[in-house]
Amino acid sequence: MRLAEEFTHTIEIEKSRFICILSRVFSEAEAREKIQKIRKEMPDATHHCTAFVIGENHELARSNDDGEPSGTAGVPMLEALKRSGLHDTLAVVVRYFGGIKLGAGGLVRAYSRSVSEAVSFARKTKTMKMHHYVLTIPYSLLGKMEYTLKSFDVVNKEYGEMVSLEFYAETKEIETVISECTSGKHLPVHLEETVVERVISND
Repeated sequence: MRLAEEFTHTIEIEKSRFICILSRVFSEAEAREKIQKIRKEMPDATHHCTAFVIGENHELARSNDDGEPSGTAGVPMLEALKRSGLHDTLAVVVRYFGGIKLGAGGLVRAYSRSVSEAVSFARKTKTMKMHHYVLTIPYSLLGKMEYTLKSFDVVNKEYGEMVSLEFYAETKEIETVISECTSGKHLPVHLEETVVERVISND
């Protein structure tokens, strides 16, 4: 899974604010650049702790405590990312100290919770192999085809003498369904098998 888009989530513990910013990144250089950008945007924060995982099997994983006691911020953040199943993801937790020390155990729990909660609320995508089709039909069949394809990813409609519907399907079974719906008169043209990202539910 990957993030659908950048996401920010804030929690408050003992008057300290922990702001978790999740971003999509695909290289260490991109992650470092994003970290520096966040530092510049929030220069008055007490800490900017970081963790990122890149690659489907987390081939690249890094973390940084940024001044917090060793092992109390970056590592628990990294573990939270790994548990989430996300890849190609950067987590930056910006802390504004509230005056009450949390202790090592409290810091571990705070940074882990900050990332875990952000991940649970963020929209995510799943990479899937899909079949890309285009179907050309007369206007008289448009309503019927729109109903048939309502659970598919229809990405484009073009209206001319006939209607062209461009869509993605997980399997080729849709070819049989459309053939039956049109009595074999109109069949979808298979353009390619490709990989697409689809937003998945948080349920």
